[in-house]
Amino acid sequence: MKSVLLYANEDTGLESRLQAALDVARAFESHISCLQVTPFDSFIMGDPFGGVYALPSVLEAVREAEDERRARLEARLRIEGVSWDWMRYDGSPAQIVADRSRLSDLIVLSLPGRDYSGPLSMVGDVSLTVRAPVLAVPQPGGPVDCAGVAMVAWNGALEAAHALRLALPMLRAASAVQIVTVTDDRTGFPATDASQYLARHDIRSELHEWPGAGRSAAAVLIDAAQTLRAAYLVMGAYGRSRLRESVLGGTTREMLHQSGIPLVLAH
Repeated sequence: MKSVLLYANEDTGLESRLQAALDVARAFESHISCLQVTPFDSFIMGDPFGGVYALPSVLEAVREAEDERRARLEARLRIEGVSWDWMRYDGSPAQIVADRSRLSDLIVLSLPGRDYSGPLSMVGDVSLTVRAPVLAVPQPGGPVDCAGVAMVAWNGALEAAHALRLALPMLRAASAVQIVTVTDDRTGFPATDASQYLARHDIRSELHEWPGAGRSAAAVLIDAAQTLRAAYLVMGAYGRSRLRESVLGGTTREMLHQSGIPLVLAH
């Protein structure tokens, strides 16, 4: 976890993302790359005839506001004692984050919270297209305890295995690793295989089977995380299609909206 990509646009989740990035940087002596993205719709206008254009006055105002936000965050970073740099791009935030994450070990984004009325979150867009794990943190949220209890959601699927592999650096630093299987959500490789894999990397883990009892897998995982006092949860993202989860619901979608602890996600 030496290279951390932080989505640094100023919004309600920025403080939580910044704190999470700082916690990871201090735990793993990481470098933070702050990424500021200006969406095209911030300065590009349209007309009734289908034309699009950028108003210089609008663009200048947008740049001034961004410079002020950057200055505030850079002043904060200078006193935090971590290594960092700054990047600024124009375009789609999710696409730019994905493009700039090619050599990142971790991407820090915000969970969307309980608001189901808004558009699908950037976490979903990014986690489907990147090869690095996404650390999605609640807003507002507390510190990310990298040395705390790590919980791994395991159902034997390819996505769960991918998330487990990518999270190895964090799992090595955890005080305990708890592998949780929801009893009616098991496919493929058993949890014992996951535990054996971690053991080969000198990581000790404990296995738990949590009864579904008619509840959704997300509700069970949230209950398990609270009981085990997990600092964060490692899980595979979108084991079925994004469209199907959007229409019918799914574990990933529910966790993005309901989790009160950070999620480490990989597709």
